Amino acid sequence: MIMAHHRRCKVACLTWLLATAGAPASAHTGSMSGGFVGGFAHPLFGPDHVVAMVAVGLWGAFLGAPAIWLLPIVFPLVMALGGVIGILGVPLPGVETGIAVSAIVLGLMVALAAKPPLPIAALIVGAFAIFHGHAHGAELPPGVDAVAYSIGFVVATGLLHLGGIAFGLLARWPAGRIAVRVAGAAIALAGVIFLRGLR
Repeated sequence: MIMAHHRRCKVACLTWLLATAGAPASAHTGSMSGGFVGGFAHPLFGPDHVVAMVAVGLWGAFLGAPAIWLLPIVFPLVMALGGVIGILGVPLPGVETGIAVSAIVLGLMVALAAKPPLPIAALIVGAFAIFHGHAHGAELPPGVDAVAYSIGFVVATGLLHLGGIAFGLLARWPAGRIAVRVAGAAIALAGVIFLRGLR
């Protein structure tokens, strides 16, 4: 019964990841609407952002405490900083490339069961957060409340992290550990597809 459930979870996750991998490489095509709602929707409609955020949660769960809560806190905080930089119009070279590479690297961290020291893991996560935040901030629609918009995309990101953590907790069991690592590999593959789509 448990094994069958794990297989169903793994199939569902892989199907979703591969479906999003076929979407356009640039996740940042503008907001659905203004304010909090627009900020909240923006990350959810970018498959490259979604898979990277899920990967942060997966990796945190895989590493266990305190990474399980520290990494999903570091990312939104640093992302908010990147968002401010984007809102202010400060240029950041290679934003879309950085976002695609984040999916590759974070996915590989999960797939390879990488367990670096916590400060290194936090540094990796924080470095990629700048690119994700900048992309969201730079696309702030004219006349929109920047604070509400920023809160929206930070909250959406936190929920994606929680989704990754929930799936990542399957790693407590041998079959679940395999499923989590396979999900990491699928995320890395999606990142490669996003990166190739930018060329």
